[in-house]
Amino acid sequence: MTLPLEDVKVLDVGTLTPGKYCTFLLGDLGAEVIRVERPIRVDAPEADRLSDEDLILNRNKKSITLNLKAEAARQVFYQLSEKSDVILESYRPGVTKRIGIDYETIKEINPRTVYCSLSGYGQDGPYSQLPGFDLVFMAIGGLLSLVGGPNKPPIVPGLYLSDTAAGLLATIGILAALLTRERTGQGQYLDISMLDGAFSWLALACGSQYPGQAPPAMMDSSPGYSVYQTKDGRHIALGIGRQQSWESLCKALDRKDLVDRQSVTGKKREEILSFLEQVFKTKTRDEWVSQLRALDIEIGPVNTPSEAFSDPQILHRQMVVEVDHPVKGRMKQVGIPMKLSETPGEIRRAAPLIGQDTQDILQELGYTSEGIGQLRKAQAI
Repeated sequence: MTLPLEDVKVLDVGTLTPGKYCTFLLGDLGAEVIRVERPIRVDAPEADRLSDEDLILNRNKKSITLNLKAEAARQVFYQLSEKSDVILESYRPGVTKRIGIDYETIKEINPRTVYCSLSGYGQDGPYSQLPGFDLVFMAIGGLLSLVGGPNKPPIVPGLYLSDTAAGLLATIGILAALLTRERTGQGQYLDISMLDGAFSWLALACGSQYPGQAPPAMMDSSPGYSVYQTKDGRHIALGIGRQQSWESLCKALDRKDLVDRQSVTGKKREEILSFLEQVFKTKTRDEWVSQLRALDIEIGPVNTPSEAFSDPQILHRQMVVEVDHPVKGRMKQVGIPMKLSETPGEIRRAAPLIGQDTQDILQELGYTSEGIGQLRKAQAI
């Protein structure tokens, strides 16, 4: 069985989490991904060769080390570029031009290249040279102010939302550019910004009715749309979005008087929230989930990551897989979320150590043992 991207070759040039996530998705769909990374000492500790993040995000990839400041290493990179469909990099704007691997240079070598630059603020603008990480982009993009509630300070989310958004946008942009290339025969340049990705999510919270601000419903919970603690100290997420579900809940709690009060505000709203907070503490999390699911009410347990890995629906969807790693042994990982009927993705190999495939890749380019030795002597690899 073929893989949807099995003929696509990708150079992943020293990207951080958003770029790794992008090529993680492309690799699962069959793309041949080569990570181009900086050389490290031969005696470097294992932690420098394989991070916890790399164990997941670098599966289905190969790794070559190149010191791109060295001319000999750049020549290797140019040879790889000739055979590549996609190049993804996440240096600060201007760096690729200084070291000679920018889009204009690569375009002369391979005009069919889809070249994606993934940076914090984008390739231009007043912030383009500023440093930043996920939380900063969420803050500037307006997302962080929505995590919390009225008169409450924003809270730090438990995962990197800006990184995820940027990685997904890069993936979509690359696939769109590859599709366009099928019609035109030409590659193109993609400029993906983590700030742009974070800000784009405001489309889910704001609209023409609320230009420049989030509607009140997005800023705070309502009685039927909130998180509640249960008897066993765990939590349930109540996500009622239908009037019939609210009615079912009120009847189940013997409070028919609240049927038309789902959207009340002020003191009455606080009274209903207080009532629900107390009533949900009378049973365990799983008891409430079982009871309310039977009534077709939108509810779910607030799972820890460990519990999520054991959730029956997630297991049924094959979103938990086991991968054998030569260093770490057998380990559980997140599965492939894109379910294609005819060309499903596949995990073909575990994450490599940094530089693990350097010699094999160079030999495929035609380098002899002597030539590879010269590159090592020149500290190009």
